Amino acid sequence: MAQCTAPSRGHRTASGAADCPACGGRSRGYGSSYSSPSYSSPSYSSGYSSGSRSSGGGSGRSQKASWSRPGSVVLYTPTEVRALAPIRANIENRSSVPDLRDVFLCHAWDDRQGAAKDLHDLLVSRGVTVWFSEKDVLLGSPLLREIDKGLAKSRVGIVLVTPALLRRLKNEGIADKELSVLLARELLVPVVHNTTYEDLREVSPLLGSRTGLNTADDSMPDVAARLADLVVL
Repeated sequence: MAQCTAPSRGHRTASGAADCPACGGRSRGYGSSYSSPSYSSPSYSSGYSSGSRSSGGGSGRSQKASWSRPGSVVLYTPTEVRALAPIRANIENRSSVPDLRDVFLCHAWDDRQGAAKDLHDLLVSRGVTVWFSEKDVLLGSPLLREIDKGLAKSRVGIVLVTPALLRRLKNEGIADKELSVLLARELLVPVVHNTTYEDLREVSPLLGSRTGLNTADDSMPDVAARLADLVVL
């Protein structure tokens, strides 16, 4: 009996289905009804759907990570597992340090009420403790000093890479200083949103060389699910 290639190659297009020895005869039914989910912050939900495009099949995400808790439905690509495993090891090595936040969220000032807040809220809904300047820097406090303390008291850094962040990095603002510290610690995960790794590498080749997550491939809730799976002990 012919074997379906959907688990390894996907059937997102008519040609992909037609090439399948098991489903070639039904290719007309594939592709015509598929539409890629669009990113829209009002549609966020805190639940992780194992049937979404980020959970396997054509996306290439087919394995659980060794750090995933029992019952977790979060899947990764082999590349993501290799890239994130050293970060997870560092998180576990710092587990005995008291009063650490799970995550320091590095973002552009322009994103504080938009994508950065959305990601913050999604992570918090999944039990992640997040250092977030909008909530942790009190009015009148010295910003750079508060950021310095936040970096020192967080296990890992997430860098939300947006067009606004790229502009800030070009101007060498506060976000650039945060990023320099995170790069030196080898404890950061880039999350690319509404831009590309190519654009990032033009501004920061070092950060652009890091494997991270991308909202062009997955919805923001799915990205938050993977981050939560990674950082929560």
